[in-house]
Amino acid sequence: MQKKIPQRQCMGCRERKAKRELIRVVRGTDGTVSLDFGGKAPGRGAYICPDPECLKKAVRSKALDRSLETEIPQEVYDRLSREMEGRNG
Repeated sequence: MQKKIPQRQCMGCRERKAKRELIRVVRGTDGTVSLDFGGKAPGRGAYICPDPECLKKAVRSKALDRSLETEIPQEVYDRLSREMEGRNG
């Protein structure tokens, strides 16, 4: 029997994709927002494709802010952008 692959929805394009393909943004129990590449950090998580276009859509619609129920600091968006450039470039 084939193992079920966990699916998550991207906050930018709203498409469901395999959890491993997405970048997790997590709001920790102390309220700090950070990137979680292992997918195991405690706290509320939201996912985004490693695609700059998805990031632009998520920033414009404030989808990550709503999903994590907090304002996302600009440093987190900057780090996400750098990670995407590193993965795609």
